[in-house]
Amino acid sequence: MKTNAETTSTDLPALPADAQPVRKGAASGPGGGKPAAKVASGVFSGLSHVALAVWALLVIVPIVWTFVAAFKTNAEIFGDAWTLPASWHFDAWGRAWSDANIGRYLLNSVFVVTISTFLTMLLGAMAAYVLARYEFRGSKLIYFMFVSGMMFPVFLALVPLFKVVQNLHVHNTYQGLILVYVAYSLPFTVFFLTAFFRTLPTSVAEAAFIDGAGHMRTFFQIMMPMARPGLVSITIFNVIGQWNQYLLPIIIVPADQDKWVLPQAIATISTSAGYRQDWPALMAALSMAIIPVIIVYIIFQRQIQAGLTAGAVK
Repeated sequence: MKTNAETTSTDLPALPADAQPVRKGAASGPGGGKPAAKVASGVFSGLSHVALAVWALLVIVPIVWTFVAAFKTNAEIFGDAWTLPASWHFDAWGRAWSDANIGRYLLNSVFVVTISTFLTMLLGAMAAYVLARYEFRGSKLIYFMFVSGMMFPVFLALVPLFKVVQNLHVHNTYQGLILVYVAYSLPFTVFFLTAFFRTLPTSVAEAAFIDGAGHMRTFFQIMMPMARPGLVSITIFNVIGQWNQYLLPIIIVPADQDKWVLPQAIATISTSAGYRQDWPALMAALSMAIIPVIIVYIIFQRQIQAGLTAGAVK
């Protein structure tokens, strides 16, 4: 009498030659094709590439058309939109730079955006680090107050904002514009960096404390360098957002044209172009406004991608 252990494969009936075991989840298509899951993954990957290609065309084509139109004449701009200029004219760039004072407004934008971005990153990083790393009473309330700032459209706060700026006696000043830029950029900055600081290892900060480093030194010399991808990413977002801001400068700096920033100047050139029929100068001014943002993105594109994906791989 044989036990279960003594039962061998020789005692089992032989399977037919065409009967092969089928692995779970490895369904094949007719004719021995690829597994269904792999086929579905390939379809979604193809669709995502098509969507990205369409999105890239929607972004790149208008930018290229604007640059090319800056070298055309009025007749060529309103003619066939997809033809290159018969001869490349550079005089529109000169008119936009000298007559419309694009250079001065460009420097104003650089000055305002540089200071406001620096203050936004400094204050936002310090607030986000404390909210992410320290437990204290009211920390969640403060965090949600920051986050709730992202829910209010700018249009809802224009009248109160104007009153506040006027009462602080910073209306028609760079200080008022910088203060408002920082206030509007802080909610998203704190939200983004709080999530990023939470992904950093706590053991590094604990080792710094054991070595005698204080809270400020640990933050500036240890945690800030570790958070560089996230800091660079949110800095780029803030620069682009503040650089393209049009509504807030109209409210804060409406009267003194010497303190206007670039979007205000572009809007004025756009209006005057309709009377003067100088559309190439308008396209040249738009190109000058686009070039700095493109340069910043090209320089820091790797850091942007690293910052956006860092939270997903930790």
